[in-house]
Amino acid sequence: MADIVVRPAREDEWAAAGAITVAAYQADRHIDSHTGGYADTLVDARTRAREAELLVAVDAENTVLGTVTVVRPGTPYAEVSKDGEVEFRMLAVSPSARGRGVGEALVRAVIVRARELGARRLVMSSSEHMTPAHRLYRRLGFRRQPDRDWRPVPGVDITALGFSLELA
Repeated sequence: MADIVVRPAREDEWAAAGAITVAAYQADRHIDSHTGGYADTLVDARTRAREAELLVAVDAENTVLGTVTVVRPGTPYAEVSKDGEVEFRMLAVSPSARGRGVGEALVRAVIVRARELGARRLVMSSSEHMTPAHRLYRRLGFRRQPDRDWRPVPGVDITALGFSLELA
């Protein structure tokens, strides 16, 4: 991870962050198409950067390798966060950069950011099918919060599993 830096995304990196998010979700079969439906939300890093905090992981050449969105409760991208919490969403690593610790670097940066914002807890939800990500979250100290489970799309058999990390 020494060659990976996580920082706020620059405007000229928004398109790459959106494309990586779609590519990662499509590679893992979390979306069926690179356009339409949730893919349109994932590709729109410009809006995420304006309404939340968009972080990117870059290598020594400033190539965007991954991205994550940091969200405060009560804002447009908030799904599960409450007062005193920070949430993260849309964690994505380019399929070509996997296995280099990019995902871990992004989550660790979110933990640091949540502490900077004075949050007591960092929360997120993850599809029940994202088991490799669940292993990472558990290794970093996140605990399942079944009371935070929810169904993002009514009528579709997908459960978003709740996780949290106590920061205080």
